[in-house]
Amino acid sequence: MKLDNLRPAPKSVKKSKRVGRGCSSGHGFTSCRGSKGQNSRSGGGVRPGFEGGQMPLYRRIPKRGFTNIFKKNINIVNLEKLNVFKDGDIVTPQKLIEEGIIKKVGDGVKILAKGKLSKKLTIRANRFSQKAIEEIKLAGGKIEVI
Repeated sequence: MKLDNLRPAPKSVKKSKRVGRGCSSGHGFTSCRGSKGQNSRSGGGVRPGFEGGQMPLYRRIPKRGFTNIFKKNINIVNLEKLNVFKDGDIVTPQKLIEEGIIKKVGDGVKILAKGKLSKKLTIRANRFSQKAIEEIKLAGGKIEVI
């Protein structure tokens, strides 16, 4: 058997209904839409979610919470992730993107103190946790708030 010989099973494929091809086709005259009414007209039918005038489901169910339009999308980077850089490097948000540690800058970068930092780095970020500042200085590095 070869890929060019593959065929679906004989009874598994149904022919599509050919409507509007004359009365003798069995699907002529009204083309299976019925004689009158909203669905028989071109462009007829109701919008998605319409329930014939009944209160729709999306309006019946209770709403919960809200969306904060002032939310900041701050990327969090742990100290253990910064060990990929060499001693003496200057770590910026752009370099974090190049290394694949974060995907995009967004509203800023915050450095947290999870893990140990074994390199002497100068780190430029928008925010630092207090413990992260201590850990960076303990490793001999510097911090710069952007």
